[in-house]
Amino acid sequence: MTRSVQCVVLKREAPGLDRPPYPGELGRRVFENVSKEGWARWVSHQTMLMNEYRLTPIDPKARKFLEGEMEKFFFGAGVDKPAGYVEPDAKG
Repeated sequence: MTRSVQCVVLKREAPGLDRPPYPGELGRRVFENVSKEGWARWVSHQTMLMNEYRLTPIDPKARKFLEGEMEKFFFGAGVDKPAGYVEPDAKG
């Protein structure tokens, strides 16, 4: 049976994650309050941040930055795109 959560991203009830996607307290909060679709939106945003800022996930400073951005994305005032970021052309 699929569990549902009141997703903080979608602002509605939606299928929840199967397990915490991140360790610690932040991972528990995400598991309890973010849907699979909401998590997918974060992963897309995180990928954009990693590409734009040329972050390496093994770098402790990069992980700390991304963790802070994740906190803001889900539970804060939201996040902005990097200065000068241009959305890729959807037409390819």
